[in-house]
Amino acid sequence: MEELELLKSKWQEENQNLPKLTYDDIYRLLHKKSASIVRWIFIISIIELIFWILCGLLTPESNVELFHQMGLKKTISITYVFHYIIIGVFLVLFYLNHKNIKTTATVKTLMQNIIKTRKTVTNFVIYNLVSTALMLLFLNFYFFSNKEQLFNLLLTLDDSYQNLNLESFTTVFFITQFVVAIVSLVLIGLFYRVIYGILLKKLKNNYKELEKIEF
Repeated sequence: MEELELLKSKWQEENQNLPKLTYDDIYRLLHKKSASIVRWIFIISIIELIFWILCGLLTPESNVELFHQMGLKKTISITYVFHYIIIGVFLVLFYLNHKNIKTTATVKTLMQNIIKTRKTVTNFVIYNLVSTALMLLFLNFYFFSNKEQLFNLLLTLDDSYQNLNLESFTTVFFITQFVVAIVSLVLIGLFYRVIYGILLKKLKNNYKELEKIEF
């Protein structure tokens, strides 16, 4: 917002030879900045979607075989399809938000579109965190309910489990799963907080400046 603050300070000077900035000048600057921010939200969400698709395609064959043998292949496939449909809906919303802000003609409408965009991003972040947590919870509950089958299957896929009995395996496996789940959620949360948090903060600042113009 340094550029905006500099323009405002010049605008507020009483004895200057330069032409004074009008409300329209400040509005156009805020409009341009807001459209740019929402465009970056759209771009980042596309990059994120591509990243997760690549992660899915690069899943180790042993993991794919594990899900198949545990009877989870169909469930995982349906979950992925549903997840990508929801992400696709959010991408459409991000695009529409950018289009609406880009073509906004009034201060009031721009303010409404900024609020709408911030709500969409917030819902997107909440959905991703909650869906990830629920998926991890479901997988671990399913694995725990079928721990004997899981243990016997892993014995055939990984030699490192040969020295463990069922009780030791259960303790090691699910503590590891719990730690990995917590670390994954924290890292995803930090990513959203840093990347989307910065963009949302800029949008919030723009909204506050628009309030001064409108009121």
